[in-house]
Amino acid sequence: LPLHCIFHQNSFSFLFQNAACVVVAARNVSASTNLKDVLADLIPKEQSRIKNFKQQHGKTTIGQITVDMVYGGMRGMKGLVYETSVLDPDEGIRFRGYSIPECQQLLPKAPGGEEPLPEGLFWLLITGQVPTEEQVNWLSKEWAKRAALPSHVVTMLDNFPTNLHPMSQFSAAVTALNSESSFARAYSEGVNKAKYWEFVYEDSMDLIAKLPCVAAKIYRNLYREGSSIGAIDSNLDWSHNFTNMLGYSDPQFTELMRLYLTIHSDHEGGNVSAHASHLVGSALSDPYLSFSAEMHQHKNRMQIDQNNMDDYVRLCLVIIQVVPGYGHAVLRKTDPRYTCQREFALKHLPNDPMFKLVAQLYKIVPNVLLEQGKAKNPWPNVDAHTNNTY
Repeated sequence: LPLHCIFHQNSFSFLFQNAACVVVAARNVSASTNLKDVLADLIPKEQSRIKNFKQQHGKTTIGQITVDMVYGGMRGMKGLVYETSVLDPDEGIRFRGYSIPECQQLLPKAPGGEEPLPEGLFWLLITGQVPTEEQVNWLSKEWAKRAALPSHVVTMLDNFPTNLHPMSQFSAAVTALNSESSFARAYSEGVNKAKYWEFVYEDSMDLIAKLPCVAAKIYRNLYREGSSIGAIDSNLDWSHNFTNMLGYSDPQFTELMRLYLTIHSDHEGGNVSAHASHLVGSALSDPYLSFSAEMHQHKNRMQIDQNNMDDYVRLCLVIIQVVPGYGHAVLRKTDPRYTCQREFALKHLPNDPMFKLVAQLYKIVPNVLLEQGKAKNPWPNVDAHTNNTY
């Protein structure tokens, strides 16, 4: 069965599948600015490396399975290879070995910007190489070129009732984009397995390019009276085009979106959404269907304000036995993705009411969790900022 790479960004989750290897572990930096050319050079080498590794270690035992693991939803099982990121209990997420601060320092930025471009992290995840500015610029233009939505998807989104959850609309639109799948057509025509990755690449690039348009269209329909998302500007990066389509021109918001999309880009491969896409993709479903499957994670939110925080936290523990955004199955410290968003907010919007709310929760929740004995890790994860602030 083919193995898959996930480029996961919460509301904007991106799927890149490779028919023969989980990731491409590049050894040398490629000079080409065309990502497909780079992969065409790297994939055969990685296929050979994995084949040799399996021949040498294929019978090696890597762990034991307990009854608790089975009843616990496979927690703790070593069940897949995933090289693009790792979540360390003590230091948090690393993308291809790089911490978030290192990515902020190393990855290309927009002219005059301070935060990394998500295009750069995508290139890093897929190739294992820190990209050049030229490679990132090529990727921005390539996604801009592929961004247009087919008319039937636009019509469908315009006809959805306003009470349909935005994520339901999002996943339905992605499923409908399956009409554009190069892989589905090639597979039905009996394409050779060795060529799978080329069509999966085309689908994945098209999907990533179109997702901001889908998200912006839903946002405009629900919150801006169905106003137009406008046209894609091929001279702008992916995040800048997205914020323009949403209708926001504040440079700080665009910088925040670059940071937001970068740090939500990948999260190992065993969480619910990533695992769902692995599962569906393993049946040779195309990237549109695999990605749509991973999006079905609606989360209900409670209303909270400065006056009812303590009550809210304790009510959460009574009703659902957790406080959303706090604790983590792996991490045993404050999530670095939370920290970098907090630092951005402290620098650019320290007096924002919503940020003050999130900051106050940071002071209250860990103490309540420790008092109740409800969590091995009472500290905030990425969702404590992501889902409460934006």
